Amino acid sequence: MPFSNRSMNRMIHALIKPVGWTSFDVVKKIRSLTREKKVGHGGTLDPFAEGLLIIGTGSDTKRLAEVTAADKTYRGDLFLGMETDTLDPEGKPVRFCPVPLLTRDRIQTAMAGFLGEQDQIPPMYSAKKIRGKKLYELARKDQTIPREPSPIRILDFTCLEYRTPVIRFEVTCSKGTYVRVLARDLAHRLGTCGHLISLVRTRIGAYSLAEAVTMEEFAAQWK
Repeated sequence: MPFSNRSMNRMIHALIKPVGWTSFDVVKKIRSLTREKKVGHGGTLDPFAEGLLIIGTGSDTKRLAEVTAADKTYRGDLFLGMETDTLDPEGKPVRFCPVPLLTRDRIQTAMAGFLGEQDQIPPMYSAKKIRGKKLYELARKDQTIPREPSPIRILDFTCLEYRTPVIRFEVTCSKGTYVRVLARDLAHRLGTCGHLISLVRTRIGAYSLAEAVTMEEFAAQWK
């Protein structure tokens, strides 16, 4: 979704979040570039993840609720044989497991078992708030508390490639789905353990990564 001039400071922007940035880092950058006080995003991406992030500015921040509620598509790499406390590459190893002999067909069969509606318990390393505290703040203090499961829906879960010990996959899921947890659960179902080593969001509802612009491209239009 291209942007051509400064008159477009009140709209929805499709941006590419880089690895290492938080979603709020992007919000702060857009606020600085556009000098728009009201800036928000339509769905958090973890710092290790990259890809499509929808930003709303001005009065269009009201439209972000629709974006957040939309189904989302991700492409990711699941590393088998080691699990981390964060379920991503930023965490500490907490478990090592042997990896059984797997085929793409066996992986796809296991993935099919996740399709449909189900409950998912959010991970401790997440921005979800319980009693006013973000879970990751407690996790960093080595605290674990009970979490209520949330209803989610997996619309599609496909094995794109398997090269031992990495499964490359694509998943389309509902709002509130933690792909890190889904990937861990897939590893367990395959008789091993694992964690995500990369994650790219490619679609949010009608918005596509192919239509998004990089932070550099966006910034260049505000010079």
